[in-house]
Amino acid sequence: MILKNKKSFFRQLALFFAILGPGIITGSVDNDAGGITTYSVAGAIYGYNLLWTLIPSFIVLIVIQEMNARMGIVTGKGLADLIRENAGVRLTFFIFLGLLIADIGNTTTEFAGVAGSMEVFGVSKYISVPLVALMVWILVVKGTYKIAERIFLIFSVSLLMYVVSAIMGKPHWSEIGHAVIHPQMKVNAKSLAMVIGIIGTTIAPWMLFYMQSSVTEKGLKMKHYKYLIIDIIVGCVATVVVAFFIIVACASTLHVNGVQINEAKDAALALQPLAGAFASQVFAFGLFIASVFSATILPLATAFYISEAFGFEAGIDKKWDEAKEFYTLYTGIIAIAATIILFPNAPLILISLWSQVLNGMFLPVVLICMIIIVNNKKIMGKYVNKPINNIIGVTTISILIILTVMLFVLPIFQK
Repeated sequence: MILKNKKSFFRQLALFFAILGPGIITGSVDNDAGGITTYSVAGAIYGYNLLWTLIPSFIVLIVIQEMNARMGIVTGKGLADLIRENAGVRLTFFIFLGLLIADIGNTTTEFAGVAGSMEVFGVSKYISVPLVALMVWILVVKGTYKIAERIFLIFSVSLLMYVVSAIMGKPHWSEIGHAVIHPQMKVNAKSLAMVIGIIGTTIAPWMLFYMQSSVTEKGLKMKHYKYLIIDIIVGCVATVVVAFFIIVACASTLHVNGVQINEAKDAALALQPLAGAFASQVFAFGLFIASVFSATILPLATAFYISEAFGFEAGIDKKWDEAKEFYTLYTGIIAIAATIILFPNAPLILISLWSQVLNGMFLPVVLICMIIIVNNKKIMGKYVNKPINNIIGVTTISILIILTVMLFVLPIFQK
């Protein structure tokens, strides 16, 4: 009996590791160059007082990704496919045109992270950016889904180095606990904008498409659902843990010394005299890993959902001739983003800002489409949302719409 239970346990464990990937990868990509910058600036300006925002971010992330996983398993289709079938080609065209423009801007931000992190080690962007662009292109175009996924998982684990960077800053754990339970901060336009930034950086439209596409790419079925949920939860926990320690690292060093920063690269450089050269290098290397990771995944996700939306063949396991449009899109996004970074005095802050604004505009639209589809019995059968799923989902959409409106309204009051 004991032997039988052991065999069953190891069989289930093996199945879990075979399924492992979509949730962890999708969650980890949230901690990209833009996310690290947001968390770093939050820690430097507000200390530990915005750590509480990670709690609602965690809940929203799990709820949204669970819906994606369920839709992918039941329908065997990507989210873009389902939106085109239910919303029509015309609306789909305008949604995805806006998302494509935003994602080119987002990918440009990732290559900016590559350039900035390597400059900390004395490597010019004219060397680091082309090399990374070529590396990620080869990984996807010449590799297979299984190989790419394993490398992505290694990248995900590498982000935990921010834990080391934070501990080296000698944080005050009692203050952290108090800040999570009783945060002390002035409520004004700037602090609200930062709260919006922290919550908003957790969810991006392209993330929703990547999650569902990766589930369908692996050919997962409902019998795998419980393992996939564990994968999602692990990914969401890892995401929030990394975000937590980035804020802690900057709060315990930069904030207490009154150091102001504008981007993640500034945080890495500022850590050197405060926490030592090693802490600075660990922080910079974490930024590099996150940027390379996201510079691979983000254009891949974009190529996936654009191809799905317009009926093109898509998939890493397909050859170039079998999925020309998919690989052309992927190559084009990387080439455009990397080229922009290499231009002297490129307006990177402006590009990053407007790509986030576009994300904010289109995210509620995509989520509304998701909620409608996941509640359609003709599509989902008995696996439609339960009332509690809808309550959480609709509440999430309402909050995101309010936050999106605030993104436009706040600058007016700041003038």
